[in-house]
Amino acid sequence: MEPGHPPGKWIVRTVIGLVIISQGAAIIGDLNTALWFDRHPALLIALNPRNRILTLTTIHLDAATYYAVGFARLVASDPLYYLLGFWYGERAIAWTERRSKTYGPLIRDGERYFRKIAYPLIFLMPNNIICAMSAATGVRIIPFIILNISGTIARLVLIRQVGEVFESPLQGVGGFIAEYRLQIFVISAIAVAWSVYNEFFSSEGEAQSLMELTRDDDGGPEAVEPNELDIEDSVESDG
Repeated sequence: MEPGHPPGKWIVRTVIGLVIISQGAAIIGDLNTALWFDRHPALLIALNPRNRILTLTTIHLDAATYYAVGFARLVASDPLYYLLGFWYGERAIAWTERRSKTYGPLIRDGERYFRKIAYPLIFLMPNNIICAMSAATGVRIIPFIILNISGTIARLVLIRQVGEVFESPLQGVGGFIAEYRLQIFVISAIAVAWSVYNEFFSSEGEAQSLMELTRDDDGGPEAVEPNELDIEDSVESDG
């Protein structure tokens, strides 16, 4: 496997399918946060391991379950975005530039500097953008895996410690959510419906943009200039 050379279509489509499944799981988690944070906390973080959900659920989980489920879910999608960055190179950088409000304006001008700060970024915030950019700018797989795993463990430990120190305030927040569980669920459902439309039915959603990134005629990348990619900014990633 060489950088800049995608494998067969079925492999690429499998990776895209797994990314979409991960996005769908996160959406289900968002929808059911108020219902499940204290009743099914392990299931909730298995679906969506955002920091706020990890923080809210940690006081309802034993350490072994929290670390095992949280770690597995956080690292599950990172290799998928790394592969897309590895396979599509410059096109992945253009995709990242257009997708990210946070990094987009800096990527094209700062691309040559990204490699210098890639290691701390992978350790601190290995989201989909960072993972794709890391591969596209030449970060090798072994350092990526080591930094990704160690950073994920550090993140889980930190959130667990925050949960222990602030257990009483978190219980208060949980009590409020439990009291207004149904009302919060309705509000979440409206927000999730909008998110689902944007991600899966809008031409500007990430699912559509990933298909645009990987679209080809013969299994290889098209020669598409960055400004021809109809990709807009991304929502926050998990991990």
